[in-house]
Amino acid sequence: GKAKSMLAKLLRSRHRPQSSLTTMLLSRHQRKSFGLSILAAAASTSSSPIRASALSSTAPITTSSNICNARHLGSSDLLVSEACLGTMTYGVQNTPAEAFAQLDYARSQGCNFIDTAELYPVPLTAAEYRAGATEEIVGEYIEHIGRAQREELVIATKICGYFPSSPVAAARSFPNAPIDPPPDCRLDAKSVKEAVHASLRRLRTDHIDLLQLHWPDRYVPAFGMTTYHHSLKRENDDEISILETASALKELMEEGKIRYIGLSNESTFGVCEWVKACEQLGISDKIATIQNSYSLLDRRFDSELAEACDHYNIGLLPWSVLAGGLLSGKYNT
Repeated sequence: GKAKSMLAKLLRSRHRPQSSLTTMLLSRHQRKSFGLSILAAAASTSSSPIRASALSSTAPITTSSNICNARHLGSSDLLVSEACLGTMTYGVQNTPAEAFAQLDYARSQGCNFIDTAELYPVPLTAAEYRAGATEEIVGEYIEHIGRAQREELVIATKICGYFPSSPVAAARSFPNAPIDPPPDCRLDAKSVKEAVHASLRRLRTDHIDLLQLHWPDRYVPAFGMTTYHHSLKRENDDEISILETASALKELMEEGKIRYIGLSNESTFGVCEWVKACEQLGISDKIATIQNSYSLLDRRFDSELAEACDHYNIGLLPWSVLAGGLLSGKYNT
């Protein structure tokens, strides 16, 4: 279909973005059969053209010799395709069979980068919503292709920031029944470790290549909010320190359970605080990416946040570059 041809066009493109921070995103929020959400990977200045493998009915093993438009994420050694396959519809808008078909197709085109989250699928209001269902489907696929082919993939997932009475935190008891009443999602050390261990179980892998903080524990304007409102800051500075979160991630890296850290829906202040904390812990080289909204209608990244990320060599993974579909033209009357 149309989305399939768009993916092929992007993956076969020889285009090189001028910025080391920003590439392209294509998305489709309503996909029933073979629609694809493609999250573009951040380019590094050392990116090199590596030819994509030819399309075939079965996905070939994706190796460093056939990753499409390969580049490293920020200053990390994670070598990824220019396009990253988003998975947030797996389990609500897409069946497991459709998900497997999308994953096979993306890999056949040289895409080795998969992004998911413990929060997914979306929307959370769907009757069939179950936190962690998307990771379970991706995990079934990883088990299906086997360990050798899993090692050719870069798996990125996200853990939630502050989310009171959260079904996501409740689902971390997987495969046991969800915790009742649902606890809060926070980024304290205990919660971070529980979230990562739950994701590892669902993904059926022994390590996560890029562990992202989906949004901060503190209040920030995100998910459509563009203005900081002092009145929304929680009372008594009720927020987990970034140093505590980073310390937990350092322990998980030392245990070999995660490789790199990614930020998401983060501000310039947050990026600088993360760098300061990680420098204190001796892991400042482990912050690889930031996944923030970026489109023709949302250029907030282009100001001081771009400067900070450029200075610290943190790559941008842009989401919603079609502004929730507004720029696609699908809402034209």
